[in-house]
Amino acid sequence: MSRRRGKAVEEEKADIDLTPMLDVVFIMLIFFIVTASFVKEKALDVNVPDPNQTQDTPPDTDKQNILLVVNANDDISLAGSRIDSRAVRARIAQLYAENPQAMVIVRAHNKSSADTYVQIADAAKEVSPAIQVSLVPFEK
Repeated sequence: MSRRRGKAVEEEKADIDLTPMLDVVFIMLIFFIVTASFVKEKALDVNVPDPNQTQDTPPDTDKQNILLVVNANDDISLAGSRIDSRAVRARIAQLYAENPQAMVIVRAHNKSSADTYVQIADAAKEVSPAIQVSLVPFEK
């Protein structure tokens, strides 16, 4: 009989209690969740006019804005003529020198890339940090 009791005691000692290990794993999981740093998304500061907003006063005709049109292929046009993306800064500087109150308005196609808008906005800010850049969606 003593042999059978010995085997029963050995079988009970062979069991492993996993509860403390699970406690440690959960504590580590909570620690990593609390101390994790999450990636913050970068966003563009885009000044888009409200489509429901109505203007009570007519726009000032003396104040001519600089209108750049970007099509679906990311081609940039100014006053109806296509310009190279490297010449945008020079053209904005020329027109801004003639009219310092002018805003830069970018009329972009829905399928154009945001990179083109960023290039135009950066070029305008290089001309003058006080210049306002607005993004207007293409109207079909």
